[in-house]
Amino acid sequence: MPIRRVLIANRGEIALRVIRCCRTLGLETVLAVSEADRDSLPARHADRVVCIGPAPAPDSYLKIDTLVQAALGTGADAVHPGYGFLSERAAFARRCEQAGLVFIGPTAAQIDAVGDKLRARVVAEAAAVPVVPGGAVHDARQAAALAARIGAPLLIKAVGGGGGRGMQRVERLEDLSAAMDMAAGEAGAAFGDARLYLERYVERGRHVEVQVLGDGQGHVIHLGERDCSVQRRYQKLIEESPAPALDQGLRAALHAAALRFAAGLQYRSAGTVEFLVDAARGEFYFLEMNARIQVEHPVTEAVTGLDLVAAQLAIAGGAPLPLAQQAVRITGCAIECRINAEDPARDWKPCPGRVTRAEWPSGVGLRVDTHIAAGSSVPPYYDSLLGKIIAHGATRELARTRLAAALAATRIEGVCTNLAFQAATLADAQFARGGVDTGFLARRSA
Repeated sequence: MPIRRVLIANRGEIALRVIRCCRTLGLETVLAVSEADRDSLPARHADRVVCIGPAPAPDSYLKIDTLVQAALGTGADAVHPGYGFLSERAAFARRCEQAGLVFIGPTAAQIDAVGDKLRARVVAEAAAVPVVPGGAVHDARQAAALAARIGAPLLIKAVGGGGGRGMQRVERLEDLSAAMDMAAGEAGAAFGDARLYLERYVERGRHVEVQVLGDGQGHVIHLGERDCSVQRRYQKLIEESPAPALDQGLRAALHAAALRFAAGLQYRSAGTVEFLVDAARGEFYFLEMNARIQVEHPVTEAVTGLDLVAAQLAIAGGAPLPLAQQAVRITGCAIECRINAEDPARDWKPCPGRVTRAEWPSGVGLRVDTHIAAGSSVPPYYDSLLGKIIAHGATRELARTRLAAALAATRIEGVCTNLAFQAATLADAQFARGGVDTGFLARRSA
């Protein structure tokens, strides 16, 4: 069905990104805001704003019925969930579908299939996509038996979530029980689901993900891959496309595996199939699928020239895929830095407050996605992301040096940020060579 008015069930830079895309396409926007975001930059740009509750996310951005009623009450015919919050909650997609609203994303059934990591492993295996050795565990005895087969080191993961929450690395099998208790407690608090599974820990693994688009009829294309290996505590900080220092045969195998996985689901909308890559062995394993737009989607847009949010909107409205696989062209290299309100010197403690100065860079090959300007409030209730700076160039080195210069030109005052840390990371000789693994930042900070 044609989409005329979109309710945006999110906040921050992704909300503003969707608003601007809708405006370009001639679509009206309604922004759902908490009381803390009434005066935010996205609220000033939306055609209409509706307050959905108090500042804490459980009282606003996570209230499914309130958001659906806000969409219906404002005459919206579609809902864009952004990323985070309810974007990968099948219950939200299903409730939208039941209310006659277009959910701008995959179907509820597809979110169900990949939202549970154990079910996603089954989908991967059915599509002949390799998975990390491991499996579900229901009690201490079963966990001990599986761990003995896998061997240390290993990872404990939460079935119902991601982002590093509920995840514990176990170096010695005798530490398994205590780590399981800690992981279960964290997973239960974060996701309301304390179920866990174990996986073999891959030393010096790289986090490489493949961007896919599907029309819901089994037709899917990939838009290349992104390397997201620069992480601290499983949280991404720097992402780039294409992945550097990657064998071309391995790259092609990753693309093919992602397409098999998505096609098996008859996937609809934008999604990302994430892999753990053992480049030294030329092997890779399925990690998970993110059934939503990703924070790091701008690097893919930079190298392909495509607008992924516009593609989401078009597919949700019933349009075919924007292009065939053979028409996808990857041009140059792009790198993105996340700028967060946090203090690296104080164990990455979040730093809410009011921004007194915000000067973002501009220039050839640069893009900034942000919702922050001088006077903006950074509430303590949400993610600390202030914005993303993306540099594109004909070569990776040109993109890297452009991004380094852009970081040097950025001025954020009033709240502490990770700007200096990101600049130092870009300048690191190992990063400059390309191909770092997920343990890079931990070793560098040790």
